[in-house]
Amino acid sequence: MKTACTLKDWLPVTKKDAEARGWDRIDVILFSGDAYVDHPAFGSAVIARLIESRGLRVAIVPQPNWRDDLRDFTKFGRPELFFAVTSGCMDSMVNHYTANRRLRSDDAYSPDGKSGFRPDYALTVYCRILKELYPDVPVVAGGIEASLRRLTHYDYWSDSLRPSVLCGASPDMVIYGMAEKALNRLLDDVIKGEDMNTIMGLEQTCFRIASIDDIPHNINWSTVELYSHEECLASKHKFADNYMVTEKAGNSMEPVRFVQRCGAGYIVVNPPCVNITTGELDHYSNLPFTRLPHPKYAKKGGVPAYEMIRHSVTAHRGCFGGCSFCAITAHQGKNVVSRSQASIISEVEKVAAMPDFKGYVSDIGGPSANMYMMEGADLKLCVKCARPSCIYPSICSNLNYDHTPLIELYDKAAAVKGVKKIFVSSGVRYDMLVSGDESKRRAFRCEEYIKVLVTRHVSGRLKVAPEHTSDRVLSVMRKPSYSVFRKFMAQFRTLSQQAGLKQHLVPYFISSHPGSQLEDMAELAAETKDDGFRLEQVQDFTPTPMTLSSVIYYCGFDPYNGKKIYCARSADDRNDQRSFLFWYRQENKEKLRRRLKKIGRHDIEKRLFG
Repeated sequence: MKTACTLKDWLPVTKKDAEARGWDRIDVILFSGDAYVDHPAFGSAVIARLIESRGLRVAIVPQPNWRDDLRDFTKFGRPELFFAVTSGCMDSMVNHYTANRRLRSDDAYSPDGKSGFRPDYALTVYCRILKELYPDVPVVAGGIEASLRRLTHYDYWSDSLRPSVLCGASPDMVIYGMAEKALNRLLDDVIKGEDMNTIMGLEQTCFRIASIDDIPHNINWSTVELYSHEECLASKHKFADNYMVTEKAGNSMEPVRFVQRCGAGYIVVNPPCVNITTGELDHYSNLPFTRLPHPKYAKKGGVPAYEMIRHSVTAHRGCFGGCSFCAITAHQGKNVVSRSQASIISEVEKVAAMPDFKGYVSDIGGPSANMYMMEGADLKLCVKCARPSCIYPSICSNLNYDHTPLIELYDKAAAVKGVKKIFVSSGVRYDMLVSGDESKRRAFRCEEYIKVLVTRHVSGRLKVAPEHTSDRVLSVMRKPSYSVFRKFMAQFRTLSQQAGLKQHLVPYFISSHPGSQLEDMAELAAETKDDGFRLEQVQDFTPTPMTLSSVIYYCGFDPYNGKKIYCARSADDRNDQRSFLFWYRQENKEKLRRRLKKIGRHDIEKRLFG
């Protein structure tokens, strides 16, 4: 890695940058709701570098101003191939608002962490402006906002069902999920001169058609017509049925194409690409990133999201945990794809060569830190399997969760010159480590991994996510019993004490999740107090598109069994639940005493306050 970069090492963000490269035209212009950070952890940088690797000229317009005369949308003119659009690394509404629908005062993906640099529903706003300015230029959208809003979805911020982002003044195509493979195939076609409106057979793409008869035939795919957007508006049960159909298909490996009527036309969602290979993921991770924010942000306070990951390395993507509130599976996929050890070590060497590196790699991980190189032992059995989770309610007998590759990876990374310590900051799935078949845990070196993790790779605080203490609520979350967390906690504390290390678990908990009532939160407060915690890492449940929990929140029942489930909806109910997470704060004590007396739980009042 270079120790010093010139402006030409970044992709152009101004017309002057492009002219400095001698470019008088741009093939693809990428609009992003995030600041431009040229790092493999930032999706827009990966996509832009991938387009560049095809020999194309690509420019980035980060956080265009949508309020003025729209000069940001016209400064590069008309692209030769298409516009690409993403709202950024987060859904813009999650980025903008708290769980109480209050406007956030900060934005980790903007200069100096300041808010206000992107609009609500940024993807739709950007696409509408581009279609108004350049109606004949194709617009291709991607990223998490496009991905999770590709069909009718519940939108918490408007408290309503919204149609696919492809309805209305919208993109011509959406590439959902992790987009590299599908994008490469799209580039193959458009470079050959194919009309975007005729490209309908690409995996992992979505588009609009006027008539269902326009769908191209594919003998390898089955086609399922979902209830229309209008039918979903009229019936929560039909919306819930749509979710079950799409989730089951997404969990298996069989290719299913979905069609949904919306207004006068239809939305088509082609099946996802066959998983990318380790070699392909290595290639995407090794594109010529500077690993730095664009210099334009140097005098603006930097980009906070970059500061959090600047010395970290992503080892894998995807998660087979299947938590009902999490959108990772819907976006990254259930199947884990891992980089090779050689590729990861090469990136660790690049991190170690950074001028500001002090010897500490802040993380080697992924959505779940300890899923590296894990998959079904017999992949043929996985093809038809529609289980949402490989580890809940029990660990699948076909899952190979051998921790040997990860233990070896840590050792090799720690041996890189200049590295003093490798930390694990991604969340750990402790249920794989302490539950399930004892003989398999020995064969898969689970106990050994715990010891290696606790004694060598904790920076003082290890993140874990029990999420709740009520088994009833945890079953709605698709999470293991709190007793499993306590088993891991006991081992963590024993190993830390034996090694003479003063370090702590940082457990994550969620309030107001569907199924959670005030009494459940009161018990959570008492249980975690008994375990010695004063909670810090907590969140109030926020329904996000395309998750089971958001469907339950909107419908009021579990789609799979029809049972009604309590959901805290009012601001008062949600605030009361959240207050129990911070029972130890003086300003909460009197209010919580009153709530406990009202529900007759004097026993919990005594446990909390004496």
